[in-house]
This record gives sequence, structure tokens and C-alpha cells, in this order.
Amino acid sequence: MDVNVRTPDVNELDQILRVLNQWQCDEGPLHLHPGDLGWYSLRGAAATAAATRVWSCGDTVLSIALVDGPQLLRFAMDPARHQDESLARRIVADVGDPATGVLEAGSATIEARGASALSEQLAKEGWLPDEPWTPLQYDLSAPVEVAGLRIETIEPNRTDEWVAVHWSAFRGTPMPDERARGFVNGWRVAAAGPFLNSARILSLYDDSDAVAVAAVWSAGAGRPGLIEPMGVHQEHRGRGYGTMMTRAAAAALREMGSSSATVCAESSNAGAVSTYLAAGFSAHPEVADWRRAE
Repeated sequence: MDVNVRTPDVNELDQILRVLNQWQCDEGPLHLHPGDLGWYSLRGAAATAAATRVWSCGDTVLSIALVDGPQLLRFAMDPARHQDESLARRIVADVGDPATGVLEAGSATIEARGASALSEQLAKEGWLPDEPWTPLQYDLSAPVEVAGLRIETIEPNRTDEWVAVHWSAFRGTPMPDERARGFVNGWRVAAAGPFLNSARILSLYDDSDAVAVAAVWSAGAGRPGLIEPMGVHQEHRGRGYGTMMTRAAAAALREMGSSSATVCAESSNAGAVSTYLAAGFSAHPEVADWRRAE
């Protein structure tokens, strides 16, 4: 099998989206989701394409990965190839050779959920299990009960407030004006790409205050959708808003035709895991990333 790895052009993002959609299934792993590329696309379509790697044989796409930060590679693979040792060996060889443009030399992290042959080959090459994550899933076959607080779907051109709540949730510090402008512009930029057509940007309000935010990403009808991200403003924590926002996000995905709502949280983040469990999600067995030392 003649497998090649490449960095796609911007005009290939539509095809990559379609392929990733097809690889999502409720019985499968919580691997790289179209929503992960959607969230990354706040940097723009060109940056998203530049951070994507595609392994293919001829016109057939076998695996897709996102360089989601310095030396962090997140994979999805054709479900029929999860145990393909030949493909796994080729990917590991490409990952280990800086000349391929996949990863640089030195320490690195790979997320390869469900790709059993790839995990085995990484272990053989000296990669070690890293931080464990907890996959969580909510079955959307039945309606989701949502609290009576106001939920708004936010258009990309008016995300100022959404961005401020998100920043507070994940940074806990005042947001610099320049970063705020860049983040808001990112949503506008993402709207010009292929991913935001499958997304909803949500805010939860208590009276006039936005207290929690989320974005949800569909992979198409009958497939699992993704919540990425979800957060509660620092000043409004401890009041159950995270659970309310999570359930509202799941309800939005059901309206979009998703079969389930999914999210993966660091196992060490007990607050996040407990919030999803309180919202009715079920936890799956922990999965670990793979780490290469210096």
C-alpha cells in the first residue's frame, strides 16, 4: 500500500470535513471531530489547512490529524483501519521523521483514540502513556430537559459578550482589548469557512447577565456531535450554570439531528467531569495520550 502524507490546500477543507463526518459513530472512539477543526478555524481557513495532515492512498483518505498546538498531534482514522499495522507503521515513521513536516524532533504528544494498531506501534517506538482523559457521551434519542433560563444562539458578528465569558471561564483574568478583538474577529473569519455551517454558538443568561457559554458542532444527522468549548464565568460559578449550559448544548445538538453529544475532559479536572455527569452524560473508560520525551 503506497501511503503518502501531505498538508492539504484550503480548497480541500470541504472534503476533509465530509470524511471526518463519515468517521464519527456512537460506537466508535471520541477521536478528532469536525468540530475540533471548526474550533481551530477561528484562526482562519489557511491556518487550519496548514495545521492539518492527511494520510492517503491514491484518492482514498486513511487518516487525518490536526497539529493542535506545539508538538500536539490529534488523530482520526478510517474505522476500518484501526487495526491496520502497515498504515500504523507508516504513520509512526512519518511522525518520527522531522523532514515529513508532521512533528519536529523532541518532546511531543499524540492523541490516537481508538487507533489500536497505531497505539501499539507508538509503544514499540518508545512513546509512553501520558495524561488520562475521560470520554463522556449523552444519548440524544429522547428529548433533553433544559432549565427555564434564557438560551440564545449567537451570530458570529456579535460574539463580544460570548468571548468575554469564555475568557473568564478559562483564564479567570480581565481580557486584554487586543485579544478580545482578535477572538471576536476569529468567529467572523470562521464564518467564511466550511465548519461553522455545522455549529451553534450558545450563551446562557440569568436575567441580563451572560453566565455561561458553549459551542456545539454537528457531524451530520445520526452521528455524534461535539461540545467544544463549554465554560462558566468565574463570577457565576457554583450555581449549577455549567450543568444547565451543558444540557442546553446537548439539546441544541439534538435539534441539529445529532445522535449523541460528546466531550472529552481531562480526568484530573474533577470539576469538569462532575459537571458533565450531573448533566446526564455517561463516562467511558479513560484513554491516555502518548508522549515522546526529549
